[in-house]
Amino acid sequence: MMMPFIYAGAGALGLFVILYLAKGLRPKGGDLGELSAQLRPIDVQAFRNLIDRREEEYLRERLSSGDFRSIHRERMLAAVEYVWSATRNTSVLISLGEAAKQNADPAVVIAADRLIENSQRLRLFAMQALPRMYVSMVFPSASRAPEFIAETYDTMVRQAVVLGCMQRPARGMSPAV
Repeated sequence: MMMPFIYAGAGALGLFVILYLAKGLRPKGGDLGELSAQLRPIDVQAFRNLIDRREEEYLRERLSSGDFRSIHRERMLAAVEYVWSATRNTSVLISLGEAAKQNADPAVVIAADRLIENSQRLRLFAMQALPRMYVSMVFPSASRAPEFIAETYDTMVRQAVVLGCMQRPARGMSPAV
C-alpha cells in the first residue's frame, strides 16, 4: 500500500530536480563581463582524483572498512560539490553562448552553438550522475560519477575560452573558468 506513494514521491522529487536544473539555474544579466564574473572556479584535476577508480581501490586496500567508508563519503560529498558548481557554470556558459550567437561572424555563432550544446550535455550528465553519487555515499561499491564528466567540463571550458578570444581577441575569457 505504501509503495505507490513512495514511487510517486520519488518521481515528483526527480521532476523537481529536472525542472530546477533546466530553469532555475539561469543567471540573470546579459553583459559578457558580468556573466563571466559569475563563473565559479573548478579544479578539474582535483575532481578527477575524487572520482578515479584506481584511487578508490588504493584507499580500499590500505584503509580499514570503517575508515574507507568515512573517507569515501567525504570524497563523494566533495565530488558532488564539484558537479553542482559545474552545473551552475553551465548556466552561465549557456547564457554566454546565447549572447555570442548575436555576433555577425559565422565562426563565432558556430562556436557558440558548440558551447551551448556541450553545456546542455554536461547538465544532463550531471542530472544522471548526482543521484548515483549520493547512493555511492551510502553504498561505496555502487556506481558513482562517470569520469567523462570531468572530460566534458574540460572541453566546455576550452570552448568558452576560444569563444571569448574570438569575441574579444585582446582580452579573452575570465580566468575563473
